[in-house]
Amino acid sequence: MPLHPEIAKFLATLPPVPEGPLDPAAMRADEESHVPPVAERLPLHAVEDVTAHTTTGDVPVRVYTPTDADRHGLLVYFHGGAFFLGSLETHDHVARSLAKETGLKVVSVGFRRAPESAFPAGLDDCWAVTRWAADQGESLGWDGTTLAVAGDSSGGTFAAAVAARAHDEGFDRITHQILYYPSLDLGFDEERYASLRENAVGYGLETAGLKPFNAFYVDSGADPADPLVSPIKREDLSGLPPALVVTAEFDPLRDEGELYGRRLREAGVAATTVSRYAGAGHGFVQHFSWIPEYHRVFTETRDFLAGR
Repeated sequence: MPLHPEIAKFLATLPPVPEGPLDPAAMRADEESHVPPVAERLPLHAVEDVTAHTTTGDVPVRVYTPTDADRHGLLVYFHGGAFFLGSLETHDHVARSLAKETGLKVVSVGFRRAPESAFPAGLDDCWAVTRWAADQGESLGWDGTTLAVAGDSSGGTFAAAVAARAHDEGFDRITHQILYYPSLDLGFDEERYASLRENAVGYGLETAGLKPFNAFYVDSGADPADPLVSPIKREDLSGLPPALVVTAEFDPLRDEGELYGRRLREAGVAATTVSRYAGAGHGFVQHFSWIPEYHRVFTETRDFLAGR
């Protein structure tokens, strides 16, 4: 199907990408300026900003409690933004929808970002908060069952890397990984994935923009050959948690996500699901989940976590 008309209408209003070096401060300020006031956000039983005291230091987190039940499963969420954009605020609506639709308590992580914080600071924060959430299970009201990690775009990179790191370090409490249009290969070889060519121009995220957007992270010391930077380069995917890999039809990153899902299944991670959203482009969970057919991603996440 063609690009969804609502997405096409929005993309037509965007100004041309300015030439010259990217300005992280200006881009972050622009993002924050579009965040709606708290009164207009999806209401939940409780939303609380707390500090996670972890092995990497103090990390700001936002905890979303969907109901007044005493115990919930946990979902640790890492926002997207090419490792230098995004925040607890810009992705607050995603975390709220995840909590409401899944019934899990969501812990959204305000990890350190490039270029101010060099690799592996952000990844270390995500990993440390995942451990912290399990260690603080009693105070968080964790029911001891589901402990999922989830992320969109570069947050999906972190979710996959945290799941792999947990396996390698013997931390066996992560039950699921949820990857929304993840960036899994930071090498950006355009010949490797057809979607990098098919969806190169005109769908929001463009192939030519991948390298400069991720340069802040790569230039901080993140080696694209490292499986913790490019999770698809991990040779052995056996023993990892089941994954829901959500891709978008018109996303340059579509094929690497789908390949990762296939490789997980081939490695014996049988409960892995790959789900492509027709008519969608990169970022649809963050920007277009108000469209009914794309809001379904949250109920699909719920069903995946419930084993349906």
